[in-house]
Formats: sequence, structure tokens, C-alpha cells
Amino acid sequence: MIRFVLNVLWLIFGGGIVLAAGYGIAALICFLLVVTIPFGVASLRLAVYSLWPFGRTVVPKPGTGIASGLANVLWVVLAGWWLALSHIIAGITLCLTIIGIPFGIANFKLVPAAFWPLGREVIDAP
Repeated sequence: MIRFVLNVLWLIFGGGIVLAAGYGIAALICFLLVVTIPFGVASLRLAVYSLWPFGRTVVPKPGTGIASGLANVLWVVLAGWWLALSHIIAGITLCLTIIGIPFGIANFKLVPAAFWPLGREVIDAP
């Protein structure tokens, strides 16, 4: 129940909708550049995760090879750096108030996923 309340508050006050829109824009750009469609899929996966982050986590997907690592380097150049930067800025801003600290921590939790989304999957936290 507490996860549900935190996620609803995240949507209203934590910037979840704005951050998901950023991932959506990145996905659209990646879909337009046909070669980067896998990046668009990863971006949409992260958009859903950024809408509802509490009670979920990102873990490495077993069996991914060096290709996903190389693709992540390309991802950082295309979209990862500004998405991660938006999470860092939002996290610092939210941590300025006591009420915003949990939402700031959630933003910091999303930074590694914004940098390296390929070869990872979003799962429910235990």
C-alpha cells in the first residue's frame, strides 16, 4: 500500500510524468533513426519505470553479451547523458526539502538505468 501511495505522489510531485516524457521523446527519436529501434524499446521500458519506480528495480539481464555493452556506449552519446543529467538535477532539487528526499533518492536510483539501459530489465523489488 505504501508503494502505491509513493508512486502516486511521485507522479504528482516527483516529476515522473516529465521524466517519462523525456524518455518518450528519446524513444521517438530512436524510432525515427531506424537503426536505433532497440534503443527506442529500451527508452520506452525506462519511461514506464520512471512513471512507477517505487517497488521496482533494474537488474542485469542474464545472457547479454558484449554487443549490449557497445550499444550502451552509443546510447550514452545519443540520449543517455541528458536523461541521466535530468535525473541528477531533479534529484538534487527534490532533496532540498525533507518531503522530497524519497523522490530525490528515486531519481538517483534511475541514473544508472538512464546511462546503461540495454542488457537490463525492470523487475518487482522483493
